[in-house]
Amino acid sequence: MTELNLIYQLVIAVALGMLVGLQRERADKIVAGIRTFPIIGMLGVFCGALGATVGDWVIAAGLLAIAALTVMANVLRLESGEHDPGMTTEVAILVMYSIGVALTRDLVLEAIMATAALAVLLHWKDPLHTFAERIGADEFGALMRLVLIGLVVLPALPNRDFGPFGVLNLFEIWLMVVLIVGISMAGYVAFRLLGPRTGAIAAGLLGGLISSTATTVSYARRSRSDSRRSSAAVLVVVLASAIVFARVLLEVAIVAPGDLGATIGPLGAMLAAMLGIGAGLYALGISSSELEVDDQEPPSDLKVAVIFGLLYAVVLLAVAFADDRLGQQGLYAVAAIAGLTDLSAITLSTANLIHADHLDVGTAWRMILVAGMSNIVFKGGVVLVLGSRAMRGRIVLSFGAALAAGGAILLLWPA
Repeated sequence: MTELNLIYQLVIAVALGMLVGLQRERADKIVAGIRTFPIIGMLGVFCGALGATVGDWVIAAGLLAIAALTVMANVLRLESGEHDPGMTTEVAILVMYSIGVALTRDLVLEAIMATAALAVLLHWKDPLHTFAERIGADEFGALMRLVLIGLVVLPALPNRDFGPFGVLNLFEIWLMVVLIVGISMAGYVAFRLLGPRTGAIAAGLLGGLISSTATTVSYARRSRSDSRRSSAAVLVVVLASAIVFARVLLEVAIVAPGDLGATIGPLGAMLAAMLGIGAGLYALGISSSELEVDDQEPPSDLKVAVIFGLLYAVVLLAVAFADDRLGQQGLYAVAAIAGLTDLSAITLSTANLIHADHLDVGTAWRMILVAGMSNIVFKGGVVLVLGSRAMRGRIVLSFGAALAAGGAILLLWPA
């Protein structure tokens, strides 16, 4: 059985090595290619197997030997007049050796995933360098702030419940902040990758990921300055408002995955209804096939993060108080107020309360839907105040249909 295991590991090492070696061969890297990488993987397997018998010093010796051979190969290339300032292939060689060792320690899945990631990173050289060049000082600062709130502040917070009703937990509150900033950051990165002229559909999708309320304000103002783009602006706002419900489902899936099945039906129906309204608007035609996306601010501002954390804590307390003292009507009132400007706080608070068995899932998804409808009303008001006359008329019809769909779901969806 041991011999068969070793053969199995060698076969996998050769296959994984050939994948990475093929990529390096196509990239014209002559230090190591489609033959060398499989051999390095095999060496890792043999050293790992020997290490289990005679000691792990064999693994370290193999790593040093590979490093020495790589240095020698580069020295010979320099003497022959060849020069490659990069170190990617050399580091990939060391990783391939480590993957071979990992196979001998029953880390087969991890080794395969690491090889796949290595091959993709090697292949995406140009897109990744282009992306890095397009990141400005503001974007890099936002990324570092995300690292700060997620990897520095979060681990330092106490993970225990306190306060009225025992629903406050500093670690969980800040974890929700990290989650929301991370989702918004993903949308912002997509915006930066696609560039400003992404078209009305993409503008709506990205706007919903970054901030549907900010998107509504932006395009309402733009329709006032250029009424010819009112129909395209309506499509952007409707799609951004629809994506909010997809974002809500993602948040529930992360915070309370066991209850996603009970919420995906009604909230997914609302998402489908709003996407259907957007499809109808698109079918009717829009005045501009493309609409530039307004320049977006990076979403990881620390002040905004702290404000969201405080809002989330307040909503948690309000929902717990309403559930304890006011009954369902009080819960829905809290949801309607909390959802006016932001749907994430009420979504995450109810998801956490579901997960902690403080709230039943049927009431929770209804609260989220009520909050979502409240948010639609608020954004409709924004358009009525800031938008052009043509946009106001279309948004009233579109959001009216969305509210009717939401009301039907609330009334007709089985308890």
